[in-house]
Amino acid sequence: MNSIVEAVFHHAQQHPQRPVIFFEDRIIRYGQLYREIEHFAYALTEWGLQPGERVALFLDNRPEFVIAYLGTQLSGGIVVLVNSQYQQVELRHIMTDAGVRLCVTNTAGAEALQRLTVSPLKTLVVVDATQSSTLEHIAFTDFIASGARASSDRARSTLPAPTDPAVIGYTSGTTGQAKGALLLHSNLISNIAAITTAWRWTEHDRLLLALPLFHTHGLMVGMHGTLFNGASVILRRKFEVVDILTTLSNDASISLFFGVPTMYIRLLAEAERQGAPAHPLRLFVSGSAPLSPQVFADFERVFGQRILERYGMTETIMNLTNPYEGERRAGTVGGPFPGQEARVVDVQTRQALPPNEIGEIEVRGPHVFVGYWNRPEATAESFSPDGWFKTGDLGWYSSDGYYTITGRARELIISGGYNIYPREVEDVLAQHPAIAEVAVIGTPDPEMGEQVVAMVVAKKNETPEAADIIAFCRERLASYKKPRRVVFVDELPRNALGKVQKHLLADRAKL
Repeated sequence: MNSIVEAVFHHAQQHPQRPVIFFEDRIIRYGQLYREIEHFAYALTEWGLQPGERVALFLDNRPEFVIAYLGTQLSGGIVVLVNSQYQQVELRHIMTDAGVRLCVTNTAGAEALQRLTVSPLKTLVVVDATQSSTLEHIAFTDFIASGARASSDRARSTLPAPTDPAVIGYTSGTTGQAKGALLLHSNLISNIAAITTAWRWTEHDRLLLALPLFHTHGLMVGMHGTLFNGASVILRRKFEVVDILTTLSNDASISLFFGVPTMYIRLLAEAERQGAPAHPLRLFVSGSAPLSPQVFADFERVFGQRILERYGMTETIMNLTNPYEGERRAGTVGGPFPGQEARVVDVQTRQALPPNEIGEIEVRGPHVFVGYWNRPEATAESFSPDGWFKTGDLGWYSSDGYYTITGRARELIISGGYNIYPREVEDVLAQHPAIAEVAVIGTPDPEMGEQVVAMVVAKKNETPEAADIIAFCRERLASYKKPRRVVFVDELPRNALGKVQKHLLADRAKL
């Protein structure tokens, strides 16, 4: 297989009536799924999409997401994944940076996109409405229908080549705006093949998936694995703990569940109330944020199973995994997936370190992205001369090959499985009329993993309220990025070069 699209085509040819997606009251089979993917691709071509052009998906979980994602790739386009919680600042940057002219969205997304003051957007394909807008507005069903009509006059679409670009996932650091990580079809297919081998994924598996599809964990692990193996998925719009636990308890066909630590904490609390499922799943997987040893132990006590923890990122998809067979060691993320490499290097000399010494984790293999979209300097800085990708995460590995993540060199905050970059929040809060200076840090949180805390120096003669500052941020960024706490300080501690010493602020935030 050279692409996920080709895998779906293969399964549609071999087993057209096999169910692939269960969503609310809909059952979509492989034959139907591929037809709609192909029709979407034809519609894009009729619209005027050029090879290599970007199409954004600003959409919640639903089958149309999968159709548009693979249809774009089949047409020769590149998918741009957009967090469905993003607001004006993030949307404007991504649409402009990627040069997006067409975006697939829902009604709420269309309203947000129409308010962008500067954007190359020309067309919105909207899944759940037909009202007009200032942009060209096409209902998803009408768009698909136009592709179906065009299909009679066209030869079958050419499947993507391994070296064709497939998707751009935006990730940001602490020193600038979000960067688009460009992944090829070969990156996607090699990584899901490695995951399949490591986790023993087969066509008989059924995944209960409530992770967002705009996220690597939900899309490039959960959905890719399902489609690559000819398996099936029960897709939820979002995670609702009572629904998820009830479904796990009542549907014995489910064999897989993937989540972030926050989901497992809430599942544990709900299971204490209504009881754990009587039948075991084949595999529970956790990622996107560190899983505490306490939650690991509590889950085994209540559910009778050990969670498999793994480690990945937007630029590389999945890097490390605890073993399917063998010890799943609490607090670790295991070793490299088949066909991939990892090492720990000294952050100064960049020389490889022996076991039990902390340094920066680097990875190498066919799963690693080719670079950041239109950012050659950032790409060059991220790779060693011999092709190792610098993850920016600190950690160490044991003598028997288990890696442990100890911190993040880039001050990344992970709350509820979402990456939050302090600089992005600081840049927004700095616009508040009553704030003179601000520094954003993460502090431990028992449920979310970490919470966002804003350390604020008010302007002279100003007395801002914490609630007002939080609301100011919520209006401009995704809700999960807003500070959970605001701590007012007289000044920010700085070193001789003027850099804020955030480790001192972390101590202040505990008071």
